[in-house]
Amino acid sequence: MTMKIRTFRIGGIHPEENKLTHEVPTQVAPLPKQAVFPLSQHIGAPAKPVVAKGDVVKVGTLLAEAGGFVSAPIYSSVSGKVAKIDSAVDASGYRRPAIIVSVEGDEWEESIDRSDDLVRVEDRPDLTPESIVESIKKAGVTGMGGAGFPTFIKLCPPPGATAECVIINAVECEPYITSDYRLMMEHADEIIVGLQLLMKAAKVDKGYIGIETNKPAAIELLTQKAAADARIEVVPLKQRYPQGGEKQLVDAVIRRQVPAPPAIPVNVGAIVQNVGTAFAVYQAVMKNKPLFERYTTVTGKKLSKPGNYLVRMGTPMRDLIEICGGMPDDDNKLLAGGPMMGRALTSDEVPVCKGTNSITILSGSDARRKPADPCIRCGKCVNVCPMGLEPYLLATLSAKKMWERAEAEDVVSCIECGSCQFTCPSHRPILDNIRNGKSTVMGIIRARNAKK
Repeated sequence: MTMKIRTFRIGGIHPEENKLTHEVPTQVAPLPKQAVFPLSQHIGAPAKPVVAKGDVVKVGTLLAEAGGFVSAPIYSSVSGKVAKIDSAVDASGYRRPAIIVSVEGDEWEESIDRSDDLVRVEDRPDLTPESIVESIKKAGVTGMGGAGFPTFIKLCPPPGATAECVIINAVECEPYITSDYRLMMEHADEIIVGLQLLMKAAKVDKGYIGIETNKPAAIELLTQKAAADARIEVVPLKQRYPQGGEKQLVDAVIRRQVPAPPAIPVNVGAIVQNVGTAFAVYQAVMKNKPLFERYTTVTGKKLSKPGNYLVRMGTPMRDLIEICGGMPDDDNKLLAGGPMMGRALTSDEVPVCKGTNSITILSGSDARRKPADPCIRCGKCVNVCPMGLEPYLLATLSAKKMWERAEAEDVVSCIECGSCQFTCPSHRPILDNIRNGKSTVMGIIRARNAKK
């Protein structure tokens, strides 16, 4: 039977694919000598330290508790001693509060089930929606493909919104990243159980897994694994960026369009979770394992040994680059993430955090921006915008600090995918300007709401 291949309806591009590590099996990354744990690894309030300098910790020991409702705890990924509570450079380029642990041995908390035995939902009749949400919250699970939103909050819809389905984002539309693909190929059973747990927690009886057609082996494997549960459907999706965006994925899978902010996917009945998050949910609920390690791709055309790694959080990116052959001899740009939405880093000492799905090294001409020319009014940025915005206009309004007009033109709806900048024949910094404008306008909106 031929499956219908779906996609989203507005805009989109198809960047050249460079899945250099697609068929490279995941290796376990070596332990760092020192692990750095930033206290802001998620959207919302930073976590609050519960350890002090000199404290002995194990793998899975709580380091910092949630600092508010929209927050998440942080656990140690290593055993050793707390060297200091200080600040460290994170992916933003700024020094932020962090806990630094000197690594000694590899001793785990005994409460963590380290066996490879698969635990199915039917093996745990004691589980309730509430207990699943509590386990996810306690384990510090956050979105592992994007902004790092605490997962438990998504499972508790706001008043007036009703969840009808859970959609697993297994799209991986960034042109270089393969960590989600390797996770699917190596842990398909656990991902299916993770989805079933998310469905139970959300009290829905429909689950989807969206995968782009450049991953036929993953589509086949997960379709086979999901066959025993009629509630789950694997949805093949046309290759198109930014299909991994929540709103684009909802449109592609269930043909519903999420309105402008503050609307979120659950307002049209969908809860979207990354495939890495589904795996982390399985481990949290079934293995009592907090979130302290993740699958990460280390890649780049000039890197001598690019690969996929299971990395303990807190590991400096420098360590991973070294085991891949070291930084190439060239002009290089180091990114946390992929070339489309990744953030350029100022240092290779930035640690791997909950949202680090890739470390990408662009070299040579790929690392250098071309000089910007005047806008030629071609409209390409408008055609490719997946949110139906006018990027050239938003960029100009932002550059001219016309905040009121930028808000009226819906700058806050921009998902910062970079399609506009990618397609611009004049190489204009469209996204850079829009990002600044969006950030400023959101600050203005917050200040206005605080006065109400």
